[in-house]
Amino acid sequence: MTDNGKNNLSPEEISRYARHLTLSEVGVSGQVKLKQARVLLIGAGGLGSPVGLYLAAAGVGHLGIVDFDDVDASNLQRQIAHRTEDVGRPKVESMRDTLKGINPLIEVHTHPLRLDTSNALELFSKYDIIVDGSDNFATRYLVCDAAFFARKPLVYGSIFRFEGQISVFDSVAGGPCYRCLYQSPPPASLVPS
Repeated sequence: MTDNGKNNLSPEEISRYARHLTLSEVGVSGQVKLKQARVLLIGAGGLGSPVGLYLAAAGVGHLGIVDFDDVDASNLQRQIAHRTEDVGRPKVESMRDTLKGINPLIEVHTHPLRLDTSNALELFSKYDIIVDGSDNFATRYLVCDAAFFARKPLVYGSIFRFEGQISVFDSVAGGPCYRCLYQSPPPASLVPS
C-alpha cells in the first residue's frame, strides 16, 4: 500500500493502523499524512499527557515535547504519561518513554527547556502544528504570539478544576489568534491557582 508512490507503510504499520486504514476519512493517504506530521506539545502535564498519548497511538510520526519540570508525586493522579517510578525524572524524558512504549514506530524529540522569546520561533519552525497545554498565562501568550509569527496552526487547551476550553487558532487560514480574543493577560492577582 502506498500513497501515490510516496511513502510506503511498513507491514508493521499496516497491522498497527488497520482500523484507521479501513476508515474512508483516513485510509492509507491519511495515515501517511499522520506519519509525516510534526506536532509540538507545549507541556507534559495534565493536558499534554493525554494529547501525547493519543497522537502517538494514532501514528503521528514526529512528536516534540517542551517542558522544563520534573515529575512530582502530586502529578501522578492527573498527568497520565507519568508513573510512580518517574518521580524526580524530567517530564520530557518520562513522557518520551511512555509514548515510545505506546508506539515505537514514531520519533519523539525532547526539549527540556523553559520556552521564552529567545527560543520559541526557532523551535516552532521545526513543526507543522503547535499544541498548547501550558498552565499559565505568560506561556499561553508567548505560544500564541510565536505560533502567529511562525505561521503555525495552534491547538489550544486549558482546564480549571472541572471546566475546560479547547480551540484551534489558525491565522494562516485567515482565522483569529488567541490574542485576538484576549488582548492581554489578566492581572496576576485575579488568576486562581
